[in-house]
Amino acid sequence: MTVPDLADATELSCDVLVIGGGTAGTMAALTAAERGADVLLLEKAHVRHSGALAMGMDGVNNAVVPGRAEPDDYVAEITRANDGLVDQSTVRQTATRGFAMVRRLESYGVKFEKDEHGEYAVRQVHRSGSYVLPMPEGKDVKKVLYRQLRRREMRERIRIENRVMPVRVLTHPEDGRAVGAAGFHTRTGEFVVVRAGAVILATGPCGRLGLPASGYLYGTYENPTNAGDGYAMAYHAGAALTGIECFQINPLIKDYNGPACAYVANPFGGYQVNRHGERFVESDYWSGQMMAEFAAELASDRGPVYLKLSHLPEETIGAVESILHTTERPTRGTFHQNRGHDYRTHDIEMHISEIGLCGGHSASGVRVDAHARTTVPRLYAAGDLASVPHNYMIGAFVFGDLAGEDASRYRAYEGELDAGQLAAAHELVYRPLRNPDGPPQPQVEYKLRRFVNDYVAPPKTGAKLSLAVEAFDRMSTEIAGMGARTAHELMRCAEVSFIRDCAEMAARASLARTESRWGLYHERLDHPERDDTGWLHHLDLRKSPTGTMEFTARPVEPYVVPVPEFSPPGGPERLLGEVALVPVATAGARDAAPAASTTSDPRPAAADAPAEAPAPAGPHPRLLRLLALVEDSPGLEALGPYLDDADPAVRAAAVTALGETAPAGAGPALAARLRDGAAPVRAAASAALRELVEVLPAEPALGDGLREALGVPDPAVRAAALDVLRALRLGDAPLYADALGDASVEVRVQAVRALVSVDAVAELARAAADPAREVRVAVARGLAAVRAPAPEPLAPLLDDPDPLVRGAALAALAGTGCPPAYAAGAGAALGDGAWQVRSGAATALRAAAPGLAVPALAGALADPNADVRKAAVLSLLAHRAEPAARAALAGAADDPDADVRAYASRAAR
Repeated sequence: MTVPDLADATELSCDVLVIGGGTAGTMAALTAAERGADVLLLEKAHVRHSGALAMGMDGVNNAVVPGRAEPDDYVAEITRANDGLVDQSTVRQTATRGFAMVRRLESYGVKFEKDEHGEYAVRQVHRSGSYVLPMPEGKDVKKVLYRQLRRREMRERIRIENRVMPVRVLTHPEDGRAVGAAGFHTRTGEFVVVRAGAVILATGPCGRLGLPASGYLYGTYENPTNAGDGYAMAYHAGAALTGIECFQINPLIKDYNGPACAYVANPFGGYQVNRHGERFVESDYWSGQMMAEFAAELASDRGPVYLKLSHLPEETIGAVESILHTTERPTRGTFHQNRGHDYRTHDIEMHISEIGLCGGHSASGVRVDAHARTTVPRLYAAGDLASVPHNYMIGAFVFGDLAGEDASRYRAYEGELDAGQLAAAHELVYRPLRNPDGPPQPQVEYKLRRFVNDYVAPPKTGAKLSLAVEAFDRMSTEIAGMGARTAHELMRCAEVSFIRDCAEMAARASLARTESRWGLYHERLDHPERDDTGWLHHLDLRKSPTGTMEFTARPVEPYVVPVPEFSPPGGPERLLGEVALVPVATAGARDAAPAASTTSDPRPAAADAPAEAPAPAGPHPRLLRLLALVEDSPGLEALGPYLDDADPAVRAAAVTALGETAPAGAGPALAARLRDGAAPVRAAASAALRELVEVLPAEPALGDGLREALGVPDPAVRAAALDVLRALRLGDAPLYADALGDASVEVRVQAVRALVSVDAVAELARAAADPAREVRVAVARGLAAVRAPAPEPLAPLLDDPDPLVRGAALAALAGTGCPPAYAAGAGAALGDGAWQVRSGAATALRAAAPGLAVPALAGALADPNADVRKAAVLSLLAHRAEPAARAALAGAADDPDADVRAYASRAAR
């Protein structure tokens, strides 16, 4: 392609411009449109499947659900996790508005895990606070959001431009406010200019900063399309960035670019261990301090480090696999299978990811206030781009909502756009076309990111960081000389310029903070101590009037929620100016500089073009017509012919489309497809019903269709029908009790859950004789989950021959109450040969009288199994008013297991 003339640019106009169609951007667009603004949403890919959310989400890490957690406790936890450097007013927005966002997402059709009574199944992962809310259908969140964007009333307000990549925010030359953006179309190459009343940046983290151990440019922990676009655009627009020296580093599966998913595994009983099987993590929250402990263990003679799952029973491992191998990373199961590894026999070797910049998982991002405003008027930032520490997915939605609400006040800018800014953006985009034989983007990017690994990744030193800055300055020339021939290559070249900007910010910010903080995230070997006196300050970075990076030490705002460990000193901001590089010695002194040498042309020879692969066979014509139809959010009548098509592939696609658009009458239509003769159609209908369960009306026609589906030979269909009947309260105890006779274990487990939802204790108790262990375990847990639990129905399960059933029944006594006779049995069970039974017995004694419980629990602190000792400590905490319990807990403070020590120490609080 050739360089287009700047005068031929395509011009667009809107009230609110949203850049990035992922988590925060989608919510910002929806909220701004709901408040009457005309919205333009720009996405360099396609909104339907863009952003990290499109990869699937296994759960919410920070759900502050009333009755399960308190906002102030959450704010205090995040303050501790981020070593005191937080603006609590922003964190508190997530804490106080997050639950309403969960309900809003639920109204869209996003499904969060609930118990049999319809209460949110919040789980505890960290030692303090229960904030993790699983999402069993999390792979479909982006599809649900796209459905909202395509609603008719939203289409009237929101214009989506896919394949358009902004490269610069345009600002007013006099007052500096944001007035639009400049970019280009990544398929046609046309230059695009947008006028806007306000601009919202929602481009995600800089995940493509460090280089993964594989060396593959796109094999990153974060979504590899997130190349720091928003960080660079905010910086060049004059906005302040903060915490850029606080990197994101995560544990991952060794040799696989995916998370180890401790957030998923821990509630099921998985945990991190060294090669001796010992838990070692002391930190209470997944933070830089925890990663420092992880890295130290990995580098010691106790490494490697593993996520331990092999001790779990078959049904638990199956549940974990159903999440990890579908929602989070569909290729994960194949990876383990190709290595001959199975969670039943192999624990998962863990390692450490490359570094990145991310506000939502650490703290590095664009500085924002409690309304998502940046320091540039009318410019907003939300999601992983914004510096709201440990904000995660719900925080991204909350700040997208806040940005959309505040930005909706402004109307489209109608003045002149700065010609100099437009010309600079045009040059940034198209300069690779003027040098088509220059170094290709993959080579330059690989070199750049290797420098990041070599000189910027922790542990850091002033010398290495100074070498990094020199390398990034030197590479500016190489980046300007990159060559491209297509619009797609132009996109990749622009991304390399963003990565270089982020790399320089990371190096200079790390140089400026002369202390160690956040554990592994900012470990300075030459400044190894944390210095709260001098450095309990935010480090802000901005572009100076002369075009250099300058820094300010900004005091932490007074805490909304006091945290005794930290006392921000307050006071004025300190202007630090440009950071000084550390002199790096050469190989001895020289009397004179060497003579200049002549260099040959550094450009590599052009590689041969790869052979073109044969084109695959085209899709079915009716499938193409159906896909085109879905873009207009059709009603049930329009989809009807496709639902009845003779080709099962077309019917399955139509069912998926029905789940995506959710028109009136979708529920009964989907229920009818549960009886389809083709398994893929039935599977699609089951998935769609489970996905839409929060938004489907509980109408009789749907209930009738689900009841009919209970007679389908496919057990997966019967299980799905029971699940939806329970969730929508369309079934009753006799119906669920009949399903206890089903031949499928999965169906019987769903029947147990359904009986719990209607408090059918007598029917549940009869299921205690089920031949399947999974069902009996579900019964034990269910008897503790009914609204009026009592210990007596658990009696047969307490004598069950299977240790897992006995353990579950004993643990259930903690919820039903543990009268003296049962407490005596629990005390005797502390001598059982199975650790699961001993753990359940220790848990049961939490609800027993202190006189019976405390002596038995004190003895259990000597159990050889750490999980039994942990259960004993947790139960002793319930009896801490007793002096004997406090004495026993004090003795457990030196336990070799990190969890046991941490929980025992709570007795002193």
